[in-house]
Amino acid sequence: MVHKTLGQRDPAAAFPLAHGRDDADERRQANRAIAVSAIGLAVTGLVELLLALVTGSVGLLGDAIHNLSDVSTSAVVFLGFRLSRRPATDKYPYGLERAEDLAGVGIAVVIWASAAFAGFESIRKLIEHGHTAHVAAGIAGAVLGIVGNQVVARYKLIVGTRINSATLIADARHSWLDALSSAGALAGLIAVALGQPWGDPVAGLAVTAFICHVGYEVTREFVHRLADGVDPEIITRAEAAGGSVPGVIHTHARARWTGRTLRVEIEGWVDPELPVKDADALGRIVAGEISRQLPEAGSLTWTTRAAPAEA
Repeated sequence: MVHKTLGQRDPAAAFPLAHGRDDADERRQANRAIAVSAIGLAVTGLVELLLALVTGSVGLLGDAIHNLSDVSTSAVVFLGFRLSRRPATDKYPYGLERAEDLAGVGIAVVIWASAAFAGFESIRKLIEHGHTAHVAAGIAGAVLGIVGNQVVARYKLIVGTRINSATLIADARHSWLDALSSAGALAGLIAVALGQPWGDPVAGLAVTAFICHVGYEVTREFVHRLADGVDPEIITRAEAAGGSVPGVIHTHARARWTGRTLRVEIEGWVDPELPVKDADALGRIVAGEISRQLPEAGSLTWTTRAAPAEA
């Protein structure tokens, strides 16, 4: 029997990794977090909106609109999780896991739209010297916004970190921003209560600045993901894991995120006389090392290359 060696063919193979994730359970956790936070933010936002209309506070109005926008982003995130569970097809060989990342883009769009609205209303009131009434009620609404958003943000951050969902973490940061904007609205209303009518529109502009800052951070993160950017430490660890296997002379790794799955590709240079069947076995050993040294990895593609013969 003639055995093929690497000099005749460079094999590539995909190997499952023992990451221990329960994808169905992670999706249930994510959907529950989205639903609970959406209900909480809807109640908070509607109360704030009512009080904003009664008081005429643009700081509180901007905060209310931002809270209610979170309800719409929750719907976008939910849709992203639903689409991402679809299996791979000939047309979409990686499935639709990237739908989760695209949902993050939707979050960024809502954040920037909220910033534009809050900024416009704040400038308009500052120029027109608008009046703020029932200040005590407005202060109570701002306090409600702070508490409600902190609770929701913390909950989504815990779940997002547990299941490694960048989209849910971004949504948590969005809710954290709402707590800061509520604090800004509160400061403005306190200034009005102390006889400074300009305090409310200035607070509205401060809220806008907070919104823009988080909008920038969220946008940068998702552009990084959609452009297949990863932490360089991931590449270093992947190459070290592959290179630690006896018989592997040199490795070169690439990686990218698709939703919550980290896909690792490693090229390994080995003895050119190594039989193909042994190269496949070597790949399985590398997969085991990746699972141990890079547990966040969800899949591995291993390609063996024939190392150049020494002169």
